[in-house]
Parts: sequence; C-alpha cells; structure tokens
Amino acid sequence: MHRNARRFSVTASLALALLAAAGCRSPLPAPAQPTPTQPTIGEQREATLFWSQAEREAGFRQMQALFPSDTAAAGTRVRPLPPGAPLTLPGGEVWLDAYMASHHIAGLMVLHRGQVRLERYGLDFGPEQHWESYSVAKSVTSTLLGIALAQGHLRSLEDPVSTYIPELAGSAYEGVTVGQLLTMTSGVRWNEDYADPQSDVAQMYLGPCVDGQAHALSYLRGLPRAHPPGSHWNYNTAETDLIGLVVERATGRPLAHYLSDTIWKPYGMAADATWIRDECDGSNTGGSGLSATLGDYARLGQFMLEGGRIDGQQVIAEAWMQGAVRGQDSEGAPERGYGYQWWTDPDGSYSAVGIFGQMVHIDPARELVIAQVAAWPRATSSELVAARRDMIQVVRQAVEAGP
Repeated sequence: MHRNARRFSVTASLALALLAAAGCRSPLPAPAQPTPTQPTIGEQREATLFWSQAEREAGFRQMQALFPSDTAAAGTRVRPLPPGAPLTLPGGEVWLDAYMASHHIAGLMVLHRGQVRLERYGLDFGPEQHWESYSVAKSVTSTLLGIALAQGHLRSLEDPVSTYIPELAGSAYEGVTVGQLLTMTSGVRWNEDYADPQSDVAQMYLGPCVDGQAHALSYLRGLPRAHPPGSHWNYNTAETDLIGLVVERATGRPLAHYLSDTIWKPYGMAADATWIRDECDGSNTGGSGLSATLGDYARLGQFMLEGGRIDGQQVIAEAWMQGAVRGQDSEGAPERGYGYQWWTDPDGSYSAVGIFGQMVHIDPARELVIAQVAAWPRATSSELVAARRDMIQVVRQAVEAGP
C-alpha cells in the first residue's frame, strides 16, 4: 500500500474509534471505503502525529482507550490542592479566554505555594479526565531513573547502556553511558521532525516486531553514529524509550507500576494514570504515552518544586538532582537549556514539555507551578512556543503583583 494511502487508512480507522470513545465531541470523518488491512498498533500510534484538529481534541483524552496501556494506580491518600486567592491576570478574563481559545487549551492550572490560584478548562475537558502528555513523559521517565539510582537498582550514571540493554552491544550505542542518554548526547544520528512522515520519529514504531524487542530498540540498533558520545546534543524520543527500558530492567517493574510505587501513591495523586505499552515487548514507552489528569500533572510539578521529597524524605538520588535541571554545554544544545530530560531556563526555572502544547513548568524562585494540557494545531512552532512563554510571563506578573 502507498504510504499516503496507508496513513489515510490508519487515520480513518482511528476516527471511528475516537468517535465511539468521545461521544461528546464533533463527529469525525468516516472512511470512504473499507480498509483492506488492519493497521498495526505502531502505525496507529505514529498516525497521531498527523491527526486532524478534531481528532486531536477527541483523541488526546482517550489514549488509554485507543492503545494498550498499563495503570499507575493512585493510593487512598490524596494530597490536597487547597484553593488560594484567585490570580488577577494582566488583561483579565478577556486575555485568558482568548489565550485558551486561540491555542486550543484543554486545561490550565497554576499552583502558588501549593495553593490553586487559577484553574480553567476548555474543549469540553474536565478535572476527572485524562490527557496525553507526549514528551512530558520523558521528564517523568528520567525522574524514575533518578529514583531507581537512589534505591540502588542502578550503580551509576556512568554505566554503559549495554549493561542494562545488552542487545545494543556492537551497535552505535556501544560505549554510550546512561548519563549520555539522559542528556541526549549519544551522538547517534536521529531526525525528530514531527511534520516529516519520513523522519525517524515518524518511522520508529512502523516496522515489524524483531525478536520480541521494543520498537525503539530494534530501530535504534540499525542507526549509524554521527558524533562522538557526549559531544553533541540531539533531541531523540526513542532514546527516552531506551531509558525506560533501563529503568524497567533494573527495577523489574513496568514504568507505570514503578511510577505508582514511588510517586503516584506515596505523594498522593488523586487519580490513576495510564502509560501506553509497546506492542512488541509490552514495555511502557518512556518517551511518551503517559496520560493523567490536569490536577495530577500539577501535583507532579509540586513534587519537583519540593525537591523530590515525600514526607520530608528526598527520594531522588543526589547525583541525578545535580544534573537534572542544569543546562549543558554540548555542541548543538538549545539556547534555553536542557538537563536530564528537563528543559531549563537561566533563572532556575525548568519545564517538562510535550508536543501539541503539553507542559509542567516549575519556578522555584516564585514557588510556582504551571500545568497546561492542549491540542495545538501543530506539534510545535516558534509562534506557539512564544505564546506559551508569554503566558508564563503573564502568570509570573500576576503572582508578583500579590496579594
């Protein structure tokens, strides 16, 4: 089947599932004719990069229904998010309504000193619903590795990746360390263009399963080296899938279950989260696929704001904390800064960021957390990113103005 025809087949079949799963949304287009073959889970997953606006707004809240997933169970103790004084935003409600509508924002929550200063929903989304986080999951996977390091499941960030994933021996990942995966400086060639259907990120889940290995593992084994390890930064979703495999193999637990045991239950998340499984080996894909409520994304930010502490005990390894939210000097590193799968800013704030507008922003100096879920009309663009940063600045101004 021609690739464009295959993409239409995948998108159309997903449209029917989305319509059934999200009856409150606008109808999605039905296929013009029956599809000759059933798309694989990998093909369906890659198709989400090319969904229409209606499909995104319906589908991002239903990923756990569309794809095989594991549950990160919440516990019986819920950490409260008490209300605080409502923020008075520059521009007021008119500005906020315009921002929400023009950027297809499903949810926006601001915590200041642990209190909810702003909570707003759009797109018929609500506080009990889940929303796909895309690469926000990268920051969570990295944090889980920091916890596994503290618990002794990993020896060091200097361990070769092949210590935990021996299938990479003899590949371009020979000699690459766990720490270099965390900083995305493996030096292995990779193209992360979400708009290009031929890019690596758009192809990584499309191939057949090979020897029961996760898609990312079998795909990455065949890539060449472009730079010496540790010398050059290059954003790579599949490598966070590798980090997820390191955590799963070191702990003997799926990412979702380890997340439940180490953060979700002990910190007091209010609702279960879900994490998509790879169709080939059943692992949770560390680079994306985590879905949770807006409130629990905000709690995740508060957990980080408090230094990764639960009941006064720091649960993340100090070696991880030292590099996680500090920008690096590697060639090609973004001007904004990138630590251990967290985007960093010169003022000490940092963010977990996902395509199509997902974000958990932590600002220690202002004791501020901002969580946003969205369905941007594009995966990313300079204009959309600038608008999100402008929103952060507006919230900062409101917090600094009092009361």
